[in-house]
Amino acid sequence: MILKRGLFIFLGAILMGAGIEIFLVPNGIMDGGIVGISIILSYLSDIPIGLFLFFLNIPFLFMGYKILGKTFSFSTLFGISVLSVTTYLLHSVPPFTEDVLLATVFGGITIGVGIGFVIRYGGALDGTEVLAILFNRKLVFSVGEIIMFINFFIFTVGGFVLGWNNAMYSVLAYFIAFKTIDIVIDGLDESKSATIISDHWEEIGRAIIDRLGRGVTYFHGEGAYTGDDKKIVYCVVTRLEEAKLKAIVDDIDPGAFLAVADVDEVRGGRFKKHNIH
Repeated sequence: MILKRGLFIFLGAILMGAGIEIFLVPNGIMDGGIVGISIILSYLSDIPIGLFLFFLNIPFLFMGYKILGKTFSFSTLFGISVLSVTTYLLHSVPPFTEDVLLATVFGGITIGVGIGFVIRYGGALDGTEVLAILFNRKLVFSVGEIIMFINFFIFTVGGFVLGWNNAMYSVLAYFIAFKTIDIVIDGLDESKSATIISDHWEEIGRAIIDRLGRGVTYFHGEGAYTGDDKKIVYCVVTRLEEAKLKAIVDDIDPGAFLAVADVDEVRGGRFKKHNIH
């Protein structure tokens, strides 16, 4: 599980770095979030993008440790480190195309796939995602809406620095990346329901409560083949918490039955107030 997670985070960070340095930056196009800020600062100072990517994300990594836990923070640190090194190594590589529209489309797709891999396997490549999750605890807006609001200001600044045509192409690249992320991970702010059947149901339920801060419900069940009584653990988590939930179940009972499904809407309780500890 750890090896698979690390592999996909590594691959996702490389894809995002390639999208930035091979498609976007050579054509004067930027992305949102910390990446967009890093591109603007690099343009103004001639300092490599990778340095800004790494150091600007450090404060958010500390925030992420408190909000989303150790696994998320270390996965994010690993991904951002790989991203920073990738942008540095690819900075002198000639762009794949000098057509701005093609660079916008394929850069957005490449970045979206990369980010999707990383988020799907329990990490992030941009500190604004962590900031949005923190604000989501206090505000009624979704994570996606908060990220969009933050990026509005970043792209506005980009318009003054890179020119308004490039800023508009940047917005287009961002939307393409956002939709690609939806395809890869079925949405940034999506909830997941998990059904777990295990003889260690009580230990798994307690771990979900203690380590994820999520409520669980126990159902009574009966095995159709054996006729044995079963306890079923049911809970709802966010997409960013899904990887840690799987790790918890795998650590306690690798042979447990685990089914994860998409949840279109969650209402009631304190669901949005809970976060990984």
